[in-house]
Amino acid sequence: MNTPEDVPPDVLARHLEERGFDSLWIGEHSHIPVSRLTPYPSGGEMPDQYRRMMDPYASLLVAATATTDLLIGTGVALVLERDLLAMAKLVATVDRLSGGRLQFGVGVGWNREELANHRPFPWAQRYRALAEGIAALRTLWNDEESEYHGQYYDFDPVWSLPKPLQRPHPPIWCGTGGKLGTQHAVAWADGWMPMDVALGDVARKVSRFRQVAADAGRNQVPITIVAFGDPTPATLASYRDLGVERVVLGASRAGWDDPSTTLPFLDHYAPLVADLA
Repeated sequence: MNTPEDVPPDVLARHLEERGFDSLWIGEHSHIPVSRLTPYPSGGEMPDQYRRMMDPYASLLVAATATTDLLIGTGVALVLERDLLAMAKLVATVDRLSGGRLQFGVGVGWNREELANHRPFPWAQRYRALAEGIAALRTLWNDEESEYHGQYYDFDPVWSLPKPLQRPHPPIWCGTGGKLGTQHAVAWADGWMPMDVALGDVARKVSRFRQVAADAGRNQVPITIVAFGDPTPATLASYRDLGVERVVLGASRAGWDDPSTTLPFLDHYAPLVADLA
């Protein structure tokens, strides 16, 4: 959850790289409204750590400076909750300073009041707004003189520099599930990054996603799955056999603030990194 009480991101990143892990992913919430009108998606009370999450980009950059090859990723960035022109520069800067190691996971978030504090449009329009935001970011990252004219984002030609080190830009992972999320992932993302608990029957949903992608002329869309809880080796093997290229561990896990539990957690899964490759 990337709170000040957790194992610091540079320390965690070094432990991950030493054990052969692929990447470190950090989520984002600019704030949490005191109002609790929006229920926590998995039920029950919202974990208190949500109130204390640090900025993901600063934390990921600290992680990158402590490592050599470890990829760093947003899991997920809330594009609709930042100024788009500032975000284009922020992502490009982190990608450059990390040596081109940024993975850009994006989503729409789950807290209706949180988005309303940033943006005035209806909650039901968030997916369309995200699609526009991604299209505008691609313009800012790729065109020498960038412009975009849409319903939610509108700007005349600008210079947006520097460009990301990775060309045409860091990989964009769509962290959404459900029918609508699948459609958007196929339409504009470089890869799909759902959470397994949101999919239910993972094998069936992965198969359906691939069919939708194939129907759209996209036969090789990479899939990363975020595993809720502590997945068994058999579960991880089943994801590999489905053609999933990466599994992100640690979602919903308590105890990131305690090295005496965090390091055993990493050591438990480290042998599987090579075994499941």
